[in-house]
Amino acid sequence: MARIAYARVSSYGQSLEVQLDKLTAAGADRIFSEKLSGRSADSRAELQLCLDYVRDGDVLLITKLDRLARSTRDLLNIANKLEQKKVALVVLDQQIDTSTATGKLLFTMLGAIAEFENDIRKDRQTQGVEIAKKNGVVFGRKNALSEVQIAALRSKRSEGVLIKDLMTNFNLSKASIYRYLTP
Repeated sequence: MARIAYARVSSYGQSLEVQLDKLTAAGADRIFSEKLSGRSADSRAELQLCLDYVRDGDVLLITKLDRLARSTRDLLNIANKLEQKKVALVVLDQQIDTSTATGKLLFTMLGAIAEFENDIRKDRQTQGVEIAKKNGVVFGRKNALSEVQIAALRSKRSEGVLIKDLMTNFNLSKASIYRYLTP
């Protein structure tokens, strides 16, 4: 019986260290890890390798349910794969072990709650952005050019100056030039 582990963080700015330390301390024989969003299980190559790697009698260790899946459906699909392979799932932080009846129940309930919390957080974030926009907050990067420079850029382009020359003169990318040219 091998103890296989999976760790994931959502972005390259985050660190896997905490998860790796916990998984190592829990006796992981092998750890699969990656840094990318968990929205789609199909795009997570390391998770797929991990699920292919585990065998009958193995234990898959993770630190938290949200590291494995982002939706209840995804979570249940992964759990089904593990069950078919006779692999137990152990979630360290929530103390869940799917080799027990109570662990299976907790696993399903916490997965649904995690998805619900994620949806509520997204709704609050969207509402906050809408309120901020109504209050005049402007999101995104500030213009690299002043209004006078934008007028000059548009004028030069109307005179027939090439895009590549505008890129050099204004020290901008082609995409930025086209954005400024679009009224």
